[in-house]
Amino acid sequence: MKVMKFGGTSVGKPERMHQVAQLITKDGEPKIVVLSALSGTTNTLVSIGDALSKGDKAGAKQIVDQLEAHYKQFILDLLKKDDTRAKANQQISEHFEFLNIITKISFNDALNKDILAQGELMSTKLFSIYLEEQGIDHALLPALEFMSIDANDEPQLGSIRKKLMTILAQHSSKKLFITQGYICRNARGEVDNLKRGGSDYTASLVAAATNSTVCEIWTDIDGMHNNDPRVVNKTVPIEQLSFEEAAELAYFGAKILHPTCIWPAQQESVPVKLLNTMQPDAAGTTITKEAGSVGVKAIAAKDGIIAIKIKSSRMLLAYGFLRKIFEVFEKYRTPIDMITTSEVAVSVTIDSDVYLKEIVKELEPFGSVEVDRDQTIVSIVGNEIAETKDVLSRLFDSLKQVPVRMVSYGGSRHNVSLLIPSGSKQQTLQLLNSGLFGL
Repeated sequence: MKVMKFGGTSVGKPERMHQVAQLITKDGEPKIVVLSALSGTTNTLVSIGDALSKGDKAGAKQIVDQLEAHYKQFILDLLKKDDTRAKANQQISEHFEFLNIITKISFNDALNKDILAQGELMSTKLFSIYLEEQGIDHALLPALEFMSIDANDEPQLGSIRKKLMTILAQHSSKKLFITQGYICRNARGEVDNLKRGGSDYTASLVAAATNSTVCEIWTDIDGMHNNDPRVVNKTVPIEQLSFEEAAELAYFGAKILHPTCIWPAQQESVPVKLLNTMQPDAAGTTITKEAGSVGVKAIAAKDGIIAIKIKSSRMLLAYGFLRKIFEVFEKYRTPIDMITTSEVAVSVTIDSDVYLKEIVKELEPFGSVEVDRDQTIVSIVGNEIAETKDVLSRLFDSLKQVPVRMVSYGGSRHNVSLLIPSGSKQQTLQLLNSGLFGL
């Protein structure tokens, strides 16, 4: 079994869907194909929910109508036969009837999750109808029948495996399956989701649950690059990464891969390949247990970071002080990315301000608290770079002009992280690209 996931840009236009159909039928290997919503759809659905949360039902209705018009045109361009077009219009109309009903009733968070699920449900139905028109035998697997999360919003791989294998056994004559990424059911049985980028997570969970030979993530870029191609002038794709290296890069800002995607595949040693729908013959990036080489592989940057410094000459060295600091962040379920300490202060970084006011208020009894927004974490990732000769000297020689606020080194053998002002991000990435890669 092979798992192939296609993101929003890969299915965002009718001709791209046609191309995906060609890719998934190249060989006879059994496949589960995971699809995201059409590009732009999820953002539009978010806008509908935002309008309804503000009581703007007329505004929400207008957005729904615009989205429906887009899908009607998409169907005309995707399909050629009158009967399949009629079937597609009938199925998609049911989803827009649902959205129109929601614009007339009381809005709540559970309804918002239902709204957000419509994108993947529609994209998979349209793709299934196109495959049907092309005479390609397949089965549509509803993700809501097997993908679930517990009370802590964590997927339970064992439960997913059991449900999915039962469903697959009901289609023993099929070799091609289509399912939705992103969506799931929560512990209460309600429609929920795996958060932004969750289609990658779905694919990895499905690959692990079925012990697949590979989990292919198809996007619009030819693999993981050594730096951010949107910011840096010249970048190159990376041929091979270890699970640990890929996880570091994904967590610290590499947009091609969702941070949670690595864990399920790593648990079952399922290789992950990052491939380009627009250039299907490109080698892409393979992620396996083995790193393939040592030294610096890539640089990633994570924006929207908030630095918090707690300064207290009286309490810092006291027994249990750091534990009390961390308990505040644990209480508000806010992860810490970086931490540094000195004799009189401890600095940490977080990437969410949802509970920032509450956190600062509870930290103030420990000492003076300073908050700096608009920070960026730049991570230099590679196999055993902590033991690789000259990495640190080349790194800091490259950044003589950059005001580095924090440095994290030694916590991981594969990562050196720096905290810089976000305004220095582009300069930093360019300088490191030159100093570490000679590009």
